[in-house]
Amino acid sequence: MNNVQDITSPMTAPERRATLSLAGIYALRMLGLFMILPVLSLFAEQLEGATPALIGLAMSIYGLPQVLLQIPFGLLSDRFGRKKIIIIGLLLFFVGSVIAALSTSIYGILVGRAFQGAGAISAAIMALVADLTQEVHRTKAMALIGVSIGGSFGLGIVLGPIIASFGGVQGVFWMTALLTALAIFALVYFVPNPPQSKVHRDTNFVPGQMADALKNPDLLRLDYGIFTLHLILMATFVVVPTLMRDAGLATGLQWQVYLPVFVVSMGIAVPFIILAEKKRKMKPVFIGAIAVLIAAMLGLAQFHQSLVEIIGFLGLFFCGFNLLEATLPSLVSKTAPADLKGTAMGAYSSSQFMGLFIGGLLGGVFKGEYGEAAVFVFCAALLSSWLLVALTMKPPRYLANLLISLNNLDRQDADKFAADMLDVAGVEEVTLNYEDAVAYLKVDNQRLDTQQLQALIMQYEAHAGR
Repeated sequence: MNNVQDITSPMTAPERRATLSLAGIYALRMLGLFMILPVLSLFAEQLEGATPALIGLAMSIYGLPQVLLQIPFGLLSDRFGRKKIIIIGLLLFFVGSVIAALSTSIYGILVGRAFQGAGAISAAIMALVADLTQEVHRTKAMALIGVSIGGSFGLGIVLGPIIASFGGVQGVFWMTALLTALAIFALVYFVPNPPQSKVHRDTNFVPGQMADALKNPDLLRLDYGIFTLHLILMATFVVVPTLMRDAGLATGLQWQVYLPVFVVSMGIAVPFIILAEKKRKMKPVFIGAIAVLIAAMLGLAQFHQSLVEIIGFLGLFFCGFNLLEATLPSLVSKTAPADLKGTAMGAYSSSQFMGLFIGGLLGGVFKGEYGEAAVFVFCAALLSSWLLVALTMKPPRYLANLLISLNNLDRQDADKFAADMLDVAGVEEVTLNYEDAVAYLKVDNQRLDTQQLQALIMQYEAHAGR
C-alpha cells in the first residue's frame, strides 16, 4: 500500500474539495427540483389544458424517468466515465428546465419535467465520490452528500415561492436552468478527474446482487417506507399550496409559512434523531414518527378551512417527515450487508422516485374526483399500512460501515487480516472482496477500539510493503 490508511484521520484537501464540489452539484440539482414543489400546483392552474390530474402528473412525472434511468446511468458511468455521464444528465436536466420555462400549456410542462427526470445522475455522482475518496473516508463523504440534500429541500421550498412571486412558475424553471449551468461549470472546473473508476459495492448498484437485495425482508420494509413517505410528500404538495391560498394566504407569501415551519420542525426532529441514534431507540422513534404523519394527514383531512389549522398540521407533517427522511437511509445502511449497500441503496432510491411519481399522479386524481380531503384520507390509509409493516421490523443493529483497502495483500494475508480484525473490540463483521481489494466492516462505534484496529492496519501494511 502506497499510503498508510488512518481511520482516525480527517479527509485530505483533495478529498474535501471533491466531496464538497460534488455535494454542491447534487444540491444545485435537487434545489431546482424542490423549488417547484410549493408553486407548480398554484401556477399550473393558469396553463392551457390544465386539470387537477395533469397538474399532479406534471409535478411528479420526473420521478418515472428517474426510476427507469438511474441504474442504467450508473452502469454507463462505469464504462464511459463518471464525469461524461454526469454532464449528459445535467444537460438533459437543463434542456427540460428550458422547455418547461418556455411552455404555456400543461403538456409542455409535462415534457420539460420528463426531460428533467431523464437527467438521472444520482448513482453516477455517488460512484464518482467513491472514486475520489479513500475507503476509510467514504462514509464521511456520503454523509456530506446527505446533508446537502436535506439543506436543498429546506431552501427549495422557501425560495420557490419567492422566485415565483416575481417571475411565475416560468421564473422558477429559468432559475433551475441557471443552477444546472452552474453545476456543469463546477463539475468541469472544480471536480478532479479520478485516477481510475471502478465498481464500489458500498455505493454502486451491482446487477448480480439485485436478487439478494429484493429477497431481504428487512430491506423491503424500508423500500416500502421510502415509497410511502415520498408518495405522501408529493400528494401533499399537490393540495396544500392551493388550500393555503384559498384560506387567504397571498400567492408568493407561502415562504413565510414554509420557512418557520421547516426550521421549527427540524428543531423538534433533531433531538429525536439523536435519541434514535445515540440512545439506540430507533424503532420506537421510527414508529412514533409514522404515527405523527398519520395524525397530520387526518388533521388536514378534517381541518383545512383556516390558515392556522393548515399551518399547525403542516408543521406536524414536517416533524414526522424530517425525522423519517433522516432515519430511513441510516436504517438501510445498518440493515444491508456491508458489500450489498450500493445495490440496496439503488433499490431504495428507485422506490423513492416511484413514490414521488405515483404520489403526484394519485394526488391530482383524488383532488379532481373527490376533493382535497380525500387526498389526505388516502395518505393516512397508506401510512397506516406502513405502520403495520414497520411494527414487524426487527430492532436494528447499531452498526456503522467501515471500509479498509486490501491493496498489496495476497489472499492468504487478507484472510488472516480479516480474522485478526474480528478480534478487535467493536468489529462485528468482516466481508472480504478480493476482486475489489476491499474489506467491508460492520462496527459498533460505541465499542470500537480504534487504536487497536489502526495498529493492526499499519502492521499489515508494513508486512505488505516488505
